[in-house]
Amino acid sequence: MKKLGFVFILLLIIGSCISYFLYQAISSENITKSYALYIPNNAGNNWLAKQNESDNFIKDFSSLQLVARLMKFDLNNAKNGYYKIEKGLNNRAFIQQLRSGRQTPIKLIYNNVRTIEDLAGNIAEQMEFDSITFLNYILSDSTLIKYNKTPENMLSLFTPNTYEVYWNTSPEKLTQKLAKETEKFWNKKDRIALLKKLEMTREEAYTLASIVEKETLVNEEKPTVAGVYINRLKRGILLQADPTVVFAVGDFTIRRVLNKHLETDNLYNTYMYPGLPPGPIYMPSSSSIDAVLNYENHNFLYFCAKPDNSGRHAFAKNLIGHNENAKRYQRWLNKQRIMK
Repeated sequence: MKKLGFVFILLLIIGSCISYFLYQAISSENITKSYALYIPNNAGNNWLAKQNESDNFIKDFSSLQLVARLMKFDLNNAKNGYYKIEKGLNNRAFIQQLRSGRQTPIKLIYNNVRTIEDLAGNIAEQMEFDSITFLNYILSDSTLIKYNKTPENMLSLFTPNTYEVYWNTSPEKLTQKLAKETEKFWNKKDRIALLKKLEMTREEAYTLASIVEKETLVNEEKPTVAGVYINRLKRGILLQADPTVVFAVGDFTIRRVLNKHLETDNLYNTYMYPGLPPGPIYMPSSSSIDAVLNYENHNFLYFCAKPDNSGRHAFAKNLIGHNENAKRYQRWLNKQRIMK
């Protein structure tokens, strides 16, 4: 009897130790820091172990593996995506988060891009897919036809902002979402009615807004600049916009447009070709788009940067006044030793 009692007590002790060990493995905090966990598609075996080896965010990986087996969850089959892992999670909560597949949305931000290639690169840096995959999709014939765009004006499908999306969203679904967001943008603030009054397509207004964007950083000046270009378009006068020449040349370090630049034979050179260029030369901000839609009604046909660092412009109604402004600016450039 004494022997049986001893064995019983020993088993009880062992069982208690095992229970305590399992309780600790399941319930103790095991995530050492808040962590952005990205699980790529086809991550492969031992992906989490390799991730932890480099970033060390799981305190006891063997206990995690044990609890995963107890919960009948294969860590190698976790759903791909982005998961924001909070510091202090225990193994059970961590595994439940992976098992649920409830991803954390990311904040997709894009602005200040010049070309559709730049946009693809910017977006791809924040998503699972690469830039080539995204670029090939948005410039494919089927996508261009679907959204009634050309390669030159495809940028107009995207409006700069911050959007909540899932990291592993496909190029197709992401484009659909961003196109819907652009549609929402145009349906606010009477933009559709203003566009109709302007007698421009969205693509044309976006392209003109891109020129305004590159002409001035002063928001309150943008409607005046837009008004100058509207006046020139209505009168059939060449836009002669320096930013389009820079785009045509392809050297974006140019600070002073010279006669040799004006001779560049390119459809984006508005000193050489009438009307708007084939597409935007930059992604315009919403303030620039609204400046075009709400352009200032005036008689100015010219403008030139002021001879200072204010970023503002001097406007003129005729060539005589403009030439005077231009001479003052050229003298200032020379004084500043800005020769190219």
